[in-house]
Amino acid sequence: MPAKIPATVVTGFLGAGKTTLIRHMLQNANGKRIALIINEFGDLGVDGDILRGCGDETCREEDIMELSNGCICCTVADDFIPTMEKLLDRDDAPDHIVIETSGLALPQPLVRAFNWPGISTRVTVDGVVTVVDGPAHHAGTFAHDVAAVDAQRAQDDNLDHETPLSELFEDQLACADMIVVNKSDLMDSTALDATTKTLTEASRPGVRVVQASMGALPTSVLLGLETAAESDMEARHEVHHHHHHDDDEDHEDGDHHHDHEHEHGHDEFESFVVTRGEITDAKAFSDHVVSVIRAHGILRLKGFAAVQGKPMRLTLQAVGPRIDTYFDAPFGAAPRETRLVVIGQAGLDRAAIEKALTEDTVAA
Repeated sequence: MPAKIPATVVTGFLGAGKTTLIRHMLQNANGKRIALIINEFGDLGVDGDILRGCGDETCREEDIMELSNGCICCTVADDFIPTMEKLLDRDDAPDHIVIETSGLALPQPLVRAFNWPGISTRVTVDGVVTVVDGPAHHAGTFAHDVAAVDAQRAQDDNLDHETPLSELFEDQLACADMIVVNKSDLMDSTALDATTKTLTEASRPGVRVVQASMGALPTSVLLGLETAAESDMEARHEVHHHHHHDDDEDHEDGDHHHDHEHEHGHDEFESFVVTRGEITDAKAFSDHVVSVIRAHGILRLKGFAAVQGKPMRLTLQAVGPRIDTYFDAPFGAAPRETRLVVIGQAGLDRAAIEKALTEDTVAA
Protein backbone atom coordinates (compact mmCIF):
# COMPACT_ATOMS: atom_id res chain seq x y z
CA MET A 1 0.00 0.00 0.00
CA PRO A 2 1.39 3.42 -0.91
CA ALA A 3 2.42 5.64 1.97
CA LYS A 4 -0.20 8.10 3.13
CA ILE A 5 0.22 11.68 1.95
CA PRO A 6 0.87 13.95 4.96
CA ALA A 7 -1.40 16.96 5.52
CA THR A 8 -0.77 19.93 7.77
CA VAL A 9 -3.70 21.90 9.20
CA VAL A 10 -2.88 25.56 9.81
CA THR A 11 -5.34 27.21 12.17
CA GLY A 12 -5.46 30.42 14.18
CA PHE A 13 -7.60 33.45 14.77
CA LEU A 14 -8.22 36.15 12.17
CA GLY A 15 -5.05 37.99 11.26
CA ALA A 16 -2.64 35.83 13.25
CA GLY A 17 -0.50 35.37 10.14
CA LYS A 18 -1.55 32.02 8.67
CA THR A 19 -1.30 33.14 5.05
CA THR A 20 2.07 34.79 5.60
CA LEU A 21 3.39 31.62 7.22
CA ILE A 22 2.17 29.48 4.30
CA ARG A 23 3.57 31.90 1.74
CA HIS A 24 6.99 31.65 3.38
CA MET A 25 6.63 27.86 3.46
CA LEU A 26 5.99 27.75 -0.29
CA GLN A 27 8.93 29.98 -1.05
CA ASN A 28 11.23 27.70 0.93
CA ALA A 29 9.85 24.27 0.09
CA ASN A 30 13.13 23.04 -1.42
CA GLY A 31 11.46 21.16 -4.24
CA LYS A 32 8.65 19.60 -2.19
CA ARG A 33 5.40 20.03 -4.12
CA ILE A 34 2.71 21.33 -1.81
CA ALA A 35 -1.02 21.51 -2.51
CA LEU A 36 -3.18 24.02 -0.65
CA ILE A 37 -6.79 23.86 0.50
CA ILE A 38 -7.90 27.29 1.65
CA ASN A 39 -11.07 27.98 3.62
CA GLU A 40 -11.60 31.62 2.74
CA PHE A 41 -13.91 33.60 5.01
CA GLY A 42 -15.52 36.41 3.08
CA ASP A 43 -16.69 37.16 -0.43
CA LEU A 44 -13.33 37.40 -2.14
CA GLY A 45 -10.66 34.72 -2.41
CA VAL A 46 -7.89 37.02 -1.30
CA ASP A 47 -5.82 34.39 0.50
CA GLY A 48 -5.71 32.24 -2.61
CA ASP A 49 -4.65 35.17 -4.76
CA ILE A 50 -1.93 36.14 -2.28
CA LEU A 51 -0.55 32.62 -2.31
CA ARG A 52 -0.77 32.34 -6.10
CA GLY A 53 1.25 35.53 -6.25
CA CYS A 54 4.24 33.81 -4.65
CA GLY A 55 5.38 32.79 -8.14
CA ASP A 56 6.89 29.53 -6.92
CA GLU A 57 6.56 26.38 -9.03
CA THR A 58 6.36 24.44 -5.77
CA CYS A 59 2.64 25.20 -5.67
CA ARG A 60 1.04 25.47 -9.09
CA GLU A 61 -2.25 27.18 -9.87
CA GLU A 62 -4.05 23.83 -10.06
CA ASP A 63 -2.67 22.85 -6.65
CA ILE A 64 -4.62 25.61 -4.87
CA MET A 65 -8.22 24.84 -4.00
CA GLU A 66 -10.53 27.21 -2.18
CA LEU A 67 -13.50 26.26 0.00
CA SER A 68 -15.68 29.35 0.01
CA ASN A 69 -19.04 27.81 0.93
CA GLY A 70 -18.67 28.44 4.64
CA CYS A 71 -16.68 27.43 7.66
CA ILE A 72 -14.71 24.27 6.92
CA CYS A 73 -15.82 22.54 10.11
CA CYS A 74 -19.46 22.93 9.04
CA THR A 75 -19.00 21.73 5.45
CA VAL A 76 -16.88 18.61 5.94
CA ALA A 77 -19.18 16.24 4.05
CA ASP A 78 -20.31 18.60 1.32
CA ASP A 79 -17.15 20.51 0.60
CA PHE A 80 -13.95 19.31 2.24
CA ILE A 81 -14.15 15.55 1.62
CA PRO A 82 -14.96 15.86 -2.13
CA THR A 83 -12.16 18.41 -2.54
CA MET A 84 -9.69 16.16 -0.78
CA GLU A 85 -10.74 13.15 -2.89
CA LYS A 86 -10.31 15.16 -6.07
CA LEU A 87 -6.81 16.13 -4.99
CA LEU A 88 -5.85 12.58 -4.02
CA ASP A 89 -7.23 11.12 -7.25
CA ARG A 90 -4.77 13.04 -9.40
CA ASP A 91 -2.05 11.14 -11.25
CA ASP A 92 0.49 13.65 -9.91
CA ALA A 93 -0.55 13.69 -6.27
CA PRO A 94 1.28 16.28 -4.16
CA ASP A 95 4.06 15.50 -1.71
CA HIS A 96 2.27 17.36 1.08
CA ILE A 97 -1.12 19.01 1.58
CA VAL A 98 -1.55 22.19 3.61
CA ILE A 99 -5.02 23.21 4.78
CA GLU A 100 -5.54 26.81 5.88
CA THR A 101 -8.70 27.12 7.94
CA SER A 102 -10.61 30.35 8.36
CA GLY A 103 -10.18 32.18 11.64
CA LEU A 104 -13.62 30.92 12.71
CA ALA A 105 -13.09 27.22 12.08
CA LEU A 106 -12.83 24.68 14.85
CA PRO A 107 -9.96 22.32 14.01
CA GLN A 108 -11.27 19.18 15.72
CA PRO A 109 -14.12 18.36 13.26
CA LEU A 110 -11.70 18.82 10.37
CA VAL A 111 -9.10 16.51 11.89
CA ARG A 112 -11.77 13.91 12.62
CA ALA A 113 -12.76 13.99 8.95
CA PHE A 114 -9.47 12.30 8.09
CA ASN A 115 -11.02 9.11 9.50
CA TRP A 116 -13.68 9.06 6.78
CA PRO A 117 -13.53 5.91 4.64
CA GLY A 118 -12.94 7.79 1.40
CA ILE A 119 -9.63 9.27 2.51
CA SER A 120 -8.49 7.49 5.69
CA THR A 121 -6.17 5.06 3.87
CA ARG A 122 -4.68 7.72 1.62
CA VAL A 123 -3.87 10.76 3.76
CA THR A 124 -2.93 11.47 7.37
CA VAL A 125 -2.68 14.60 9.49
CA ASP A 126 1.03 15.29 9.82
CA GLY A 127 0.28 17.97 12.38
CA VAL A 128 -1.96 20.84 13.45
CA VAL A 129 -0.16 24.19 13.54
CA THR A 130 -1.91 26.97 15.45
CA VAL A 131 -0.67 30.48 14.70
CA VAL A 132 -1.05 33.03 17.51
CA ASP A 133 -0.72 36.80 17.25
CA GLY A 134 1.94 37.25 19.93
CA PRO A 135 1.44 40.96 20.71
CA ALA A 136 -2.36 40.59 20.80
CA HIS A 137 -2.14 37.60 23.10
CA HIS A 138 0.19 39.42 25.45
CA ALA A 139 -2.20 42.38 25.48
CA GLY A 140 -4.96 40.12 26.77
CA THR A 141 -6.84 38.93 23.71
CA PHE A 142 -8.15 35.39 24.31
CA ALA A 143 -5.85 35.02 27.29
CA HIS A 144 -7.48 33.42 30.33
CA ASP A 145 -4.50 33.50 32.68
CA VAL A 146 -4.90 37.08 33.86
CA ALA A 147 -1.48 37.02 35.57
CA ALA A 148 0.19 36.43 32.21
CA VAL A 149 -1.22 39.46 30.42
CA ASP A 150 -0.33 43.11 30.47
CA ALA A 151 -1.09 44.75 33.84
CA GLN A 152 -3.49 47.32 32.43
CA ARG A 153 -5.44 44.75 30.48
CA ALA A 154 -5.61 42.62 33.64
CA GLN A 155 -7.85 45.34 35.09
CA ASP A 156 -10.33 44.94 32.24
CA ASP A 157 -13.48 43.21 33.48
CA ASN A 158 -14.04 41.78 29.99
CA LEU A 159 -11.23 39.34 30.59
CA ASP A 160 -13.37 37.55 33.16
CA HIS A 161 -16.20 36.88 30.71
CA GLU A 162 -16.22 33.73 28.60
CA THR A 163 -17.05 34.45 24.96
CA PRO A 164 -17.40 32.30 21.86
CA LEU A 165 -14.19 33.86 20.54
CA SER A 166 -12.19 32.77 23.56
CA GLU A 167 -13.63 29.26 23.25
CA LEU A 168 -12.53 29.16 19.62
CA PHE A 169 -9.05 30.14 20.68
CA GLU A 170 -8.95 27.47 23.38
CA ASP A 171 -10.05 24.81 20.90
CA GLN A 172 -7.32 25.87 18.48
CA LEU A 173 -4.72 25.54 21.23
CA ALA A 174 -6.15 22.22 22.45
CA CYS A 175 -5.83 20.65 19.01
CA ALA A 176 -2.36 22.00 18.23
CA ASP A 177 0.77 19.93 17.74
CA MET A 178 2.78 23.13 17.29
CA ILE A 179 1.96 26.68 18.37
CA VAL A 180 3.61 29.52 16.48
CA VAL A 181 3.95 32.78 18.40
CA ASN A 182 3.96 35.06 15.37
CA LYS A 183 5.00 38.73 15.12
CA SER A 184 7.70 38.12 17.72
CA ASP A 185 9.65 41.02 16.24
CA LEU A 186 6.97 43.34 17.65
CA MET A 187 7.55 42.14 21.22
CA ASP A 188 10.35 42.71 23.72
CA SER A 189 12.05 39.66 25.19
CA THR A 190 10.12 39.83 28.46
CA ALA A 191 6.73 39.87 26.74
CA LEU A 192 7.78 37.18 24.27
CA ASP A 193 9.05 34.88 27.00
CA ALA A 194 5.89 35.40 29.07
CA THR A 195 3.63 34.68 26.10
CA THR A 196 5.60 31.58 25.16
CA LYS A 197 5.43 30.32 28.75
CA THR A 198 1.68 30.95 28.99
CA LEU A 199 0.96 29.13 25.73
CA THR A 200 3.22 26.24 26.71
CA GLU A 201 1.33 25.81 29.97
CA ALA A 202 -2.01 26.02 28.13
CA SER A 203 -1.12 23.33 25.60
CA ARG A 204 -0.89 19.56 25.80
CA PRO A 205 2.35 17.98 27.03
CA GLY A 206 4.90 17.74 24.24
CA VAL A 207 3.41 20.48 22.07
CA ARG A 208 6.13 22.67 20.63
CA VAL A 209 5.78 26.44 21.02
CA VAL A 210 8.00 28.29 18.57
CA GLN A 211 8.54 31.96 17.86
CA ALA A 212 8.40 33.54 14.41
CA SER A 213 8.55 36.90 12.69
CA MET A 214 6.44 37.27 9.53
CA GLY A 215 5.72 33.54 9.70
CA ALA A 216 9.31 32.75 8.75
CA LEU A 217 9.93 29.19 9.91
CA PRO A 218 11.89 26.46 8.13
CA THR A 219 9.78 23.80 6.43
CA SER A 220 11.79 21.28 8.44
CA VAL A 221 10.20 22.74 11.58
CA LEU A 222 6.63 22.98 10.27
CA LEU A 223 6.41 19.79 8.22
CA GLY A 224 7.25 16.23 9.15
CA LEU A 225 5.71 16.21 12.63
CA GLU A 226 4.16 12.78 11.88
CA THR A 227 1.55 13.00 14.62
CA ALA A 228 -1.30 11.12 12.86
CA ALA A 229 -3.58 13.53 14.72
CA GLU A 230 -6.77 11.89 13.44
CA SER A 231 -6.02 8.82 15.57
CA ASP A 232 -5.40 10.86 18.70
CA MET A 233 -8.59 12.88 19.09
CA GLU A 234 -9.24 12.10 22.76
CA ALA A 235 -6.13 14.02 23.72
CA ARG A 236 -7.30 17.05 21.71
CA HIS A 237 -10.02 18.02 24.14
CA GLU A 238 -12.63 20.39 22.82
CA VAL A 239 -13.65 23.26 25.06
CA HIS A 240 -16.60 24.07 22.84
CA HIS A 241 -18.96 21.19 22.09
CA HIS A 242 -20.65 21.43 18.73
CA HIS A 243 -22.21 17.99 18.37
CA HIS A 244 -19.84 16.49 15.82
CA HIS A 245 -20.04 13.14 17.62
CA ASP A 246 -18.16 9.89 17.13
CA ASP A 247 -15.73 9.54 14.26
CA ASP A 248 -17.77 6.78 12.59
CA GLU A 249 -21.17 8.39 12.98
CA ASP A 250 -23.10 9.03 9.76
CA HIS A 251 -20.18 8.18 7.46
CA GLU A 252 -22.28 5.86 5.35
CA ASP A 253 -24.84 8.42 4.29
CA GLY A 254 -22.34 11.23 3.84
CA ASP A 255 -24.26 13.51 6.16
CA HIS A 256 -22.70 14.65 9.42
CA HIS A 257 -25.90 16.19 10.85
CA HIS A 258 -24.64 19.71 11.38
CA ASP A 259 -26.95 20.41 14.28
CA HIS A 260 -24.68 22.78 16.15
CA GLU A 261 -26.37 25.75 14.50
CA HIS A 262 -23.13 27.68 14.16
CA GLU A 263 -22.94 28.03 17.89
CA HIS A 264 -19.23 28.72 17.71
CA GLY A 265 -19.60 32.36 16.81
CA HIS A 266 -20.27 32.62 13.06
CA ASP A 267 -23.20 34.95 13.55
CA GLU A 268 -21.02 37.29 15.56
CA PHE A 269 -19.02 38.16 12.44
CA GLU A 270 -19.75 39.75 9.13
CA SER A 271 -17.68 40.45 6.06
CA PHE A 272 -18.11 42.43 2.87
CA VAL A 273 -16.09 43.60 -0.11
CA VAL A 274 -15.31 47.23 -0.89
CA THR A 275 -14.34 48.01 -4.48
CA ARG A 276 -12.90 51.26 -5.77
CA GLY A 277 -10.69 52.52 -8.58
CA GLU A 278 -6.98 53.21 -8.55
CA ILE A 279 -5.28 55.10 -5.74
CA THR A 280 -2.48 57.61 -6.27
CA ASP A 281 -0.43 57.32 -3.09
CA ALA A 282 0.16 53.89 -1.52
CA LYS A 283 1.45 55.24 1.80
CA ALA A 284 -1.38 57.74 2.22
CA PHE A 285 -3.99 55.10 1.40
CA SER A 286 -2.43 52.63 3.82
CA ASP A 287 -2.45 55.24 6.58
CA HIS A 288 -6.08 56.04 5.81
CA VAL A 289 -7.05 52.37 5.94
CA VAL A 290 -5.53 52.19 9.42
CA SER A 291 -7.58 55.20 10.50
CA VAL A 292 -10.77 53.58 9.18
CA ILE A 293 -9.93 50.36 11.00
CA ARG A 294 -9.47 52.27 14.25
CA ALA A 295 -12.63 54.32 13.80
CA HIS A 296 -14.88 51.33 13.13
CA GLY A 297 -13.31 48.55 15.19
CA ILE A 298 -12.53 46.40 12.15
CA LEU A 299 -10.89 43.09 13.11
CA ARG A 300 -9.33 42.21 9.78
CA LEU A 301 -8.89 43.83 6.38
CA LYS A 302 -7.15 42.32 3.40
CA GLY A 303 -7.07 42.73 -0.33
CA PHE A 304 -5.37 44.48 -3.22
CA ALA A 305 -5.02 48.06 -4.45
CA ALA A 306 -4.21 49.39 -7.88
CA VAL A 307 -1.72 52.26 -7.61
CA GLN A 308 -1.48 54.73 -10.48
CA GLY A 309 1.67 54.24 -12.49
CA LYS A 310 2.51 50.88 -10.84
CA PRO A 311 2.16 47.66 -12.88
CA MET A 312 2.22 45.56 -9.70
CA ARG A 313 -0.75 45.24 -7.38
CA LEU A 314 -0.38 46.41 -3.79
CA THR A 315 -1.33 43.71 -1.27
CA LEU A 316 -2.77 44.95 2.03
CA GLN A 317 -3.19 42.70 5.08
CA ALA A 318 -4.27 44.24 8.37
CA VAL A 319 -5.21 42.85 11.74
CA GLY A 320 -6.56 45.59 13.93
CA PRO A 321 -4.55 48.75 13.30
CA ARG A 322 -1.40 46.85 12.23
CA ILE A 323 -1.06 46.71 8.47
CA ASP A 324 1.43 45.09 6.09
CA THR A 325 1.69 46.19 2.48
CA TYR A 326 3.83 44.98 -0.39
CA PHE A 327 3.76 44.79 -4.19
CA ASP A 328 3.43 41.12 -5.10
CA ALA A 329 2.44 40.51 -8.74
CA PRO A 330 1.42 42.26 -11.97
CA PHE A 331 -2.30 42.72 -12.57
CA GLY A 332 -2.01 41.05 -15.96
CA ALA A 333 -5.46 40.65 -17.52
CA ALA A 334 -7.23 41.36 -14.23
CA PRO A 335 -9.00 44.73 -13.95
CA ARG A 336 -6.96 47.51 -12.36
CA GLU A 337 -9.14 48.14 -9.36
CA THR A 338 -8.90 48.11 -5.59
CA ARG A 339 -10.77 45.32 -3.78
CA LEU A 340 -10.74 44.95 -0.01
CA VAL A 341 -12.41 42.39 2.26
CA VAL A 342 -13.55 43.89 5.56
CA ILE A 343 -14.14 41.48 8.45
CA GLY A 344 -15.46 42.39 11.86
CA GLN A 345 -17.94 41.58 14.55
CA ALA A 346 -21.60 41.93 13.67
CA GLY A 347 -22.89 45.49 13.64
CA LEU A 348 -20.25 47.15 11.48
CA ASP A 349 -21.44 50.38 9.88
CA ARG A 350 -21.00 49.10 6.34
CA ALA A 351 -22.19 52.26 4.62
CA ALA A 352 -19.80 54.47 6.58
CA ILE A 353 -16.88 52.11 6.02
CA GLU A 354 -17.55 51.86 2.28
CA LYS A 355 -17.82 55.65 2.05
CA ALA A 356 -14.57 56.16 3.96
CA LEU A 357 -12.62 53.67 1.86
CA THR A 358 -13.92 54.93 -1.48
CA GLU A 359 -13.65 58.68 -0.99
CA ASP A 360 -11.52 60.24 -3.71
CA THR A 361 -9.83 62.46 -1.15
CA VAL A 362 -8.20 59.54 0.66
CA ALA A 363 -5.94 58.69 -2.22
CA ALA A 364 -4.77 62.16 -2.98
